[in-house]
Amino acid sequence: MQHLYKSLLKEIGEDPQREGLLDTPERASKAFQFLTRGYHQSLDEVLNGAVFESGSDEMVIVRNIELYSLCEHHLLPFIGKAHVAYLPSGKVIGLSKIARIVDMFARRLQIQENLTRQIAEAIMDVTDAKGAAVVIEAQHMCMMMRGVQKQNSTMTTSCMLGRFRRDVNTRQEFLQLIRA
Repeated sequence: MQHLYKSLLKEIGEDPQREGLLDTPERASKAFQFLTRGYHQSLDEVLNGAVFESGSDEMVIVRNIELYSLCEHHLLPFIGKAHVAYLPSGKVIGLSKIARIVDMFARRLQIQENLTRQIAEAIMDVTDAKGAAVVIEAQHMCMMMRGVQKQNSTMTTSCMLGRFRRDVNTRQEFLQLIRA
């Protein structure tokens, strides 16, 4: 990847041999690998066995999970937070695993709409939940730094599965709790 960054620097008219850029191809390559590390993770690895039997059937919510991703159209960051909930049906997952699931999918080239659905479907798959809900609010650098250049814009997406989709009261409870 380093040679590609060196070529990129040349293409924009820079001198990759100038002092400030000498190590940039190596640093940029390492950064890009870190930012896309989700491709090298699986749900099983992320969960690491932290799925537990539980009699709880009350809503589990983790709010304000920060996320960092790269838009697949411009390779520019989008940054925001995810709110994730599920309704257990015999199984719960370790608290940190919800944030790790968000991170695994966010660390891939993405569009926010797909990211939201991937997280909800993964939660449903690993817990056999009665429902899962995800709301993501993010700011997109592709919209803020280029194109329309609207710095105060925020995109919100949601995915409601199972009871969150079918039951308006369950959905409303979730939406009220994430705004608290």
